[in-house]
Amino acid sequence: MSSLREYIKDKKRIVVKIGSSSLQHRETGDLDYIRLEKLVRELCDIRNQGKEVVLVTSGAIAVGKKAVHLKEITAPTQAEAMAVKQACSAVGQARLMMTYQKLFAEYNQVAAQILMTKNTVVDNLNRYNAHNTFSQLLRMGVIPIVNENDTVATYEIEIGDNDTLSAIVAALIQADLLILLSDIDGLYTDDPRKNPEARFIEQVDELTDDLMEMGKSSTGSSVGTGGMNTKLIAAKIATSSNVDMIIANSRDIGVLHRILAGEKEGTLFVAHQREGFDLPAFVENLHKF
Repeated sequence: MSSLREYIKDKKRIVVKIGSSSLQHRETGDLDYIRLEKLVRELCDIRNQGKEVVLVTSGAIAVGKKAVHLKEITAPTQAEAMAVKQACSAVGQARLMMTYQKLFAEYNQVAAQILMTKNTVVDNLNRYNAHNTFSQLLRMGVIPIVNENDTVATYEIEIGDNDTLSAIVAALIQADLLILLSDIDGLYTDDPRKNPEARFIEQVDELTDDLMEMGKSSTGSSVGTGGMNTKLIAAKIATSSNVDMIIANSRDIGVLHRILAGEKEGTLFVAHQREGFDLPAFVENLHKF
Protein backbone atom coordinates (compact mmCIF):
# COMPACT_ATOMS: atom_id res chain seq x y z
CA MET A 1 0.00 0.00 0.00
CA SER A 2 2.81 2.40 0.88
CA SER A 3 4.42 1.81 -2.51
CA LEU A 4 1.29 3.10 -4.26
CA ARG A 5 1.40 6.28 -2.19
CA GLU A 6 5.11 6.62 -2.98
CA TYR A 7 4.21 6.34 -6.65
CA ILE A 8 2.07 9.49 -6.28
CA LYS A 9 5.34 11.48 -6.04
CA ASP A 10 6.03 10.73 -9.70
CA LYS A 11 2.70 12.08 -11.01
CA LYS A 12 3.30 14.78 -13.61
CA ARG A 13 -0.15 15.95 -14.76
CA ILE A 14 -2.48 16.75 -11.86
CA VAL A 15 -6.09 17.99 -11.75
CA VAL A 16 -7.24 19.61 -8.48
CA LYS A 17 -10.90 20.25 -7.75
CA ILE A 18 -12.12 22.55 -4.99
CA GLY A 19 -15.76 23.12 -4.10
CA SER A 20 -17.81 26.21 -3.27
CA SER A 21 -18.02 25.40 0.44
CA SER A 22 -14.21 25.30 0.62
CA LEU A 23 -13.86 28.79 -0.87
CA GLN A 24 -16.39 30.73 1.18
CA HIS A 25 -16.96 31.83 4.74
CA ARG A 26 -19.89 29.79 5.97
CA GLU A 27 -21.38 32.69 7.95
CA THR A 28 -21.43 35.28 5.16
CA GLY A 29 -20.98 33.45 1.85
CA ASP A 30 -18.13 35.82 0.99
CA LEU A 31 -14.89 34.49 -0.54
CA ASP A 32 -12.32 33.23 1.96
CA TYR A 33 -9.24 35.02 0.62
CA ILE A 34 -6.83 33.32 3.02
CA ARG A 35 -7.81 29.85 1.77
CA LEU A 36 -7.84 31.04 -1.85
CA GLU A 37 -4.36 32.49 -1.44
CA LYS A 38 -3.12 29.24 0.13
CA LEU A 39 -4.66 27.22 -2.69
CA VAL A 40 -2.99 29.36 -5.35
CA ARG A 41 0.36 29.20 -3.54
CA GLU A 42 0.15 25.38 -3.36
CA LEU A 43 -0.73 25.13 -7.06
CA CYS A 44 2.10 27.46 -8.05
CA ASP A 45 4.52 25.39 -5.98
CA ILE A 46 3.33 22.21 -7.73
CA ARG A 47 3.93 24.02 -11.02
CA ASN A 48 7.43 25.04 -9.85
CA GLN A 49 8.23 21.36 -9.27
CA GLY A 50 7.93 20.89 -13.03
CA LYS A 51 4.47 19.32 -12.85
CA GLU A 52 1.45 20.36 -14.90
CA VAL A 53 -1.60 21.41 -12.94
CA VAL A 54 -5.24 22.15 -13.76
CA LEU A 55 -7.70 23.68 -11.28
CA VAL A 56 -11.43 22.90 -11.43
CA THR A 57 -13.19 25.46 -9.28
CA SER A 58 -16.74 26.10 -8.18
CA GLY A 59 -18.08 29.35 -6.80
CA ALA A 60 -19.20 31.50 -9.75
CA ILE A 61 -22.93 31.48 -8.94
CA ALA A 62 -22.30 32.01 -5.22
CA VAL A 63 -19.93 34.94 -5.91
CA GLY A 64 -22.43 36.43 -8.39
CA LYS A 65 -25.34 36.15 -5.94
CA LYS A 66 -23.28 37.98 -3.34
CA ALA A 67 -22.30 40.71 -5.81
CA VAL A 68 -25.91 41.49 -6.75
CA HIS A 69 -27.10 41.15 -3.11
CA LEU A 70 -29.22 38.07 -3.70
CA LYS A 71 -29.72 35.66 -0.80
CA GLU A 72 -31.69 33.06 -2.71
CA ILE A 73 -32.59 32.42 -6.34
CA THR A 74 -36.37 32.62 -6.50
CA ALA A 75 -38.61 33.30 -9.48
CA PRO A 76 -42.22 32.58 -10.54
CA THR A 77 -41.18 29.98 -13.14
CA GLN A 78 -38.34 27.51 -13.54
CA ALA A 79 -37.21 29.29 -16.72
CA GLU A 80 -36.95 32.63 -14.90
CA ALA A 81 -35.09 31.01 -12.00
CA MET A 82 -32.64 29.54 -14.53
CA ALA A 83 -32.13 33.00 -16.07
CA VAL A 84 -31.40 34.49 -12.62
CA LYS A 85 -28.92 31.68 -11.90
CA GLN A 86 -27.21 32.19 -15.24
CA ALA A 87 -27.05 35.96 -14.74
CA CYS A 88 -25.45 35.44 -11.31
CA SER A 89 -22.96 33.07 -12.94
CA ALA A 90 -22.05 35.68 -15.59
CA VAL A 91 -21.29 38.24 -12.87
CA GLY A 92 -19.60 35.76 -10.54
CA GLN A 93 -17.42 34.00 -13.11
CA ALA A 94 -15.75 37.28 -14.09
CA ARG A 95 -15.21 38.24 -10.44
CA LEU A 96 -13.87 34.84 -9.47
CA MET A 97 -11.49 34.78 -12.44
CA MET A 98 -10.25 38.30 -11.68
CA THR A 99 -9.42 37.18 -8.13
CA TYR A 100 -7.58 34.09 -9.37
CA GLN A 101 -5.64 36.09 -11.98
CA LYS A 102 -4.44 38.56 -9.33
CA LEU A 103 -3.35 35.80 -6.94
CA PHE A 104 -1.59 33.72 -9.60
CA ALA A 105 0.19 36.84 -10.91
CA GLU A 106 1.70 37.38 -7.44
CA TYR A 107 3.56 34.09 -7.90
CA ASN A 108 4.51 34.81 -11.54
CA GLN A 109 2.11 32.23 -12.93
CA VAL A 110 -0.25 32.68 -15.84
CA ALA A 111 -3.80 31.37 -15.46
CA ALA A 112 -6.34 30.70 -18.23
CA GLN A 113 -10.10 30.23 -18.11
CA ILE A 114 -11.88 27.25 -19.68
CA LEU A 115 -15.68 26.96 -19.42
CA MET A 116 -17.24 23.64 -20.36
CA THR A 117 -20.65 22.06 -20.88
CA LYS A 118 -21.70 18.50 -21.52
CA ASN A 119 -21.50 19.24 -25.27
CA THR A 120 -17.78 19.98 -24.90
CA VAL A 121 -17.27 16.28 -24.23
CA VAL A 122 -20.12 14.62 -26.12
CA ASP A 123 -19.52 16.40 -29.44
CA ASN A 124 -16.48 14.92 -31.20
CA LEU A 125 -15.18 18.18 -32.68
CA ASN A 126 -15.70 20.11 -29.43
CA ARG A 127 -13.90 17.40 -27.47
CA TYR A 128 -10.99 17.38 -29.93
CA ASN A 129 -10.69 21.18 -29.75
CA ALA A 130 -10.90 21.20 -25.94
CA HIS A 131 -8.18 18.55 -25.71
CA ASN A 132 -5.93 20.58 -28.03
CA THR A 133 -6.52 23.78 -26.03
CA PHE A 134 -5.66 22.09 -22.72
CA SER A 135 -2.55 20.49 -24.27
CA GLN A 136 -1.32 23.79 -25.67
CA LEU A 137 -1.92 25.69 -22.42
CA LEU A 138 -0.04 23.06 -20.40
CA ARG A 139 2.79 23.12 -22.96
CA MET A 140 3.01 26.89 -22.42
CA GLY A 141 3.23 26.41 -18.65
CA VAL A 142 -0.17 28.01 -18.09
CA ILE A 143 -2.52 26.85 -15.29
CA PRO A 144 -6.01 26.27 -16.75
CA ILE A 145 -8.89 27.16 -14.42
CA VAL A 146 -12.01 25.20 -15.34
CA ASN A 147 -15.66 25.63 -14.42
CA GLU A 148 -18.95 24.54 -15.89
CA ASN A 149 -20.35 27.20 -18.20
CA ASP A 150 -23.38 27.99 -16.05
CA THR A 151 -24.16 31.06 -18.15
CA VAL A 152 -25.39 28.85 -21.00
CA ALA A 153 -25.83 25.42 -19.39
CA THR A 154 -29.38 24.16 -18.95
CA TYR A 155 -30.46 20.70 -17.76
CA GLU A 156 -29.91 19.18 -21.21
CA ILE A 157 -26.29 20.29 -21.54
CA GLU A 158 -25.13 20.66 -17.93
CA ILE A 159 -22.64 18.30 -16.35
CA GLY A 160 -24.21 19.09 -13.01
CA ASP A 161 -21.38 19.29 -10.49
CA ASN A 162 -17.67 19.89 -10.42
CA ASP A 163 -16.72 16.51 -8.95
CA THR A 164 -17.88 14.96 -12.20
CA LEU A 165 -16.48 17.82 -14.29
CA SER A 166 -13.01 17.42 -12.77
CA ALA A 167 -13.01 13.68 -13.55
CA ILE A 168 -14.09 14.42 -17.13
CA VAL A 169 -11.24 16.94 -17.45
CA ALA A 170 -8.75 14.42 -15.98
CA ALA A 171 -9.89 11.77 -18.47
CA LEU A 172 -9.89 14.24 -21.38
CA ILE A 173 -6.29 15.39 -20.82
CA GLN A 174 -4.95 11.95 -19.76
CA ALA A 175 -4.01 13.24 -16.30
CA ASP A 176 -1.99 11.09 -13.89
CA LEU A 177 -3.86 12.13 -10.76
CA LEU A 178 -7.14 13.78 -9.75
CA ILE A 179 -7.41 15.31 -6.26
CA LEU A 180 -10.90 16.20 -5.00
CA LEU A 181 -10.68 18.66 -2.12
CA SER A 182 -13.86 18.23 -0.13
CA ASP A 183 -15.40 18.94 3.29
CA ILE A 184 -14.81 15.31 4.32
CA ASP A 185 -11.60 13.34 4.97
CA GLY A 186 -12.36 10.73 2.32
CA LEU A 187 -14.58 7.67 1.92
CA TYR A 188 -16.19 6.05 4.95
CA THR A 189 -18.27 2.91 5.36
CA ASP A 190 -21.16 5.23 6.35
CA ASP A 191 -21.79 8.96 6.84
CA PRO A 192 -19.41 9.85 9.75
CA ARG A 193 -21.55 12.90 10.57
CA LYS A 194 -24.45 10.63 11.47
CA ASN A 195 -22.78 7.35 12.42
CA PRO A 196 -19.84 7.44 14.89
CA GLU A 197 -19.13 3.79 14.03
CA ALA A 198 -18.32 4.68 10.39
CA ARG A 199 -14.87 3.44 9.39
CA PHE A 200 -12.45 5.38 7.18
CA ILE A 201 -11.43 3.65 3.93
CA GLU A 202 -7.81 4.48 3.08
CA GLN A 203 -7.65 2.81 -0.32
CA VAL A 204 -10.15 1.54 -2.88
CA ASP A 205 -8.66 -0.97 -5.31
CA GLU A 206 -11.90 -1.62 -7.15
CA LEU A 207 -15.19 0.28 -7.40
CA THR A 208 -17.76 -2.41 -6.68
CA ASP A 209 -21.52 -2.04 -7.11
CA ASP A 210 -21.84 -2.10 -3.32
CA LEU A 211 -19.50 0.88 -3.01
CA MET A 212 -21.38 2.83 -5.69
CA GLU A 213 -24.67 2.18 -3.85
CA MET A 214 -23.11 3.32 -0.59
CA GLY A 215 -22.47 6.77 -2.03
CA LYS A 216 -26.10 7.52 -2.73
CA SER A 217 -26.66 9.62 0.37
CA SER A 218 -27.04 13.35 0.93
CA THR A 219 -24.25 15.92 0.80
CA GLY A 220 -23.01 17.52 3.99
CA SER A 221 -22.82 21.01 2.53
CA SER A 222 -25.59 23.44 1.67
CA VAL A 223 -23.29 25.40 -0.65
CA GLY A 224 -21.92 22.70 -2.96
CA THR A 225 -23.87 20.38 -5.23
CA GLY A 226 -21.88 17.19 -4.83
CA GLY A 227 -22.30 14.53 -2.16
CA MET A 228 -20.40 11.24 -1.92
CA ASN A 229 -22.42 9.88 -4.84
CA THR A 230 -20.94 12.44 -7.27
CA LYS A 231 -17.45 11.70 -5.90
CA LEU A 232 -17.89 7.99 -6.59
CA ILE A 233 -19.16 8.73 -10.11
CA ALA A 234 -16.03 10.90 -10.52
CA ALA A 235 -13.93 7.98 -9.26
CA LYS A 236 -15.58 5.69 -11.81
CA ILE A 237 -14.75 8.08 -14.68
CA ALA A 238 -11.19 8.70 -13.45
CA THR A 239 -10.17 5.14 -12.60
CA SER A 240 -11.78 3.73 -15.78
CA SER A 241 -9.70 6.28 -17.73
CA ASN A 242 -6.47 5.16 -15.99
CA VAL A 243 -6.34 8.16 -13.61
CA ASP A 244 -5.67 7.67 -9.88
CA MET A 245 -7.99 9.75 -7.69
CA ILE A 246 -7.75 10.98 -4.09
CA ILE A 247 -10.54 12.51 -1.99
CA ALA A 248 -9.06 14.67 0.79
CA ASN A 249 -10.25 17.31 3.23
CA SER A 250 -9.86 20.94 2.16
CA ARG A 251 -9.82 22.09 5.81
CA ASP A 252 -6.04 22.41 5.41
CA ILE A 253 -5.07 23.29 1.83
CA GLY A 254 -1.53 22.13 2.68
CA VAL A 255 -2.87 18.61 2.21
CA LEU A 256 -1.95 19.05 -1.49
CA HIS A 257 1.80 19.03 -0.98
CA ARG A 258 1.54 16.21 1.57
CA ILE A 259 -0.36 14.07 -0.96
CA LEU A 260 2.26 14.77 -3.61
CA ALA A 261 5.01 13.90 -1.12
CA GLY A 262 3.48 10.42 -0.90
CA GLU A 263 1.89 10.85 2.54
CA LYS A 264 -1.27 8.92 3.44
CA GLU A 265 -3.91 11.60 3.18
CA GLY A 266 -7.50 10.99 2.12
CA THR A 267 -8.83 7.98 0.22
CA LEU A 268 -6.89 6.73 -2.79
CA PHE A 269 -8.89 5.22 -5.65
CA VAL A 270 -6.50 3.13 -7.71
CA ALA A 271 -6.67 3.50 -11.50
CA HIS A 272 -7.92 0.48 -13.45
CA GLN A 273 -8.19 1.32 -17.12
CA ARG A 274 -11.37 -0.26 -18.46
CA GLU A 275 -11.09 -1.49 -21.99
CA GLY A 276 -13.82 0.05 -24.07
CA PHE A 277 -14.72 2.75 -21.51
CA ASP A 278 -16.49 5.37 -23.64
CA LEU A 279 -16.19 8.79 -21.98
CA PRO A 280 -18.60 10.66 -24.33
CA ALA A 281 -21.26 7.95 -23.95
CA PHE A 282 -20.85 7.95 -20.16
CA VAL A 283 -21.21 11.74 -20.04
CA GLU A 284 -24.22 11.64 -22.38
CA ASN A 285 -26.00 9.37 -19.89
CA LEU A 286 -24.85 11.16 -16.73
CA HIS A 287 -28.26 12.16 -15.41
CA LYS A 288 -29.38 8.55 -15.49
CA PHE A 289 -26.93 7.50 -12.77
